Amino acid sequence: MTRSTRDDHPDKYVNEILDGLGEYEAAHSKAEIEVYRYNSASVRIRIIDPDFQGYNRIAREQLVWPILSKLSDDAQAEITLLVLLTPEETANSFANLEFDNPMPSRL
Repeated sequence: MTRSTRDDHPDKYVNEILDGLGEYEAAHSKAEIEVYRYNSASVRIRIIDPDFQGYNRIAREQLVWPILSKLSDDAQAEITLLVLLTPEETANSFANLEFDNPMPSRL
């Protein structure tokens, strides 16, 4: 179970999102959660969780969005990428590749 950011000095929205996802982390002990600021208008979230096995994308989002919906409207508006994968899916996921090696932002 891990919750982290790659930001040296995460801003208030990254921290709010990380704190909010503590609820998900508490219920999913094997989940790896990472949140980082991609640019001035964008925060990205990735959750790698074996508990997603057997769930389609919609069902996975239905597990996570009730928690994210408790965040402030401003924090929610910052979220532009939500990647929800099982550990086995990470090697073949374009979204995971973009998360790990993001294209340079123009902002």
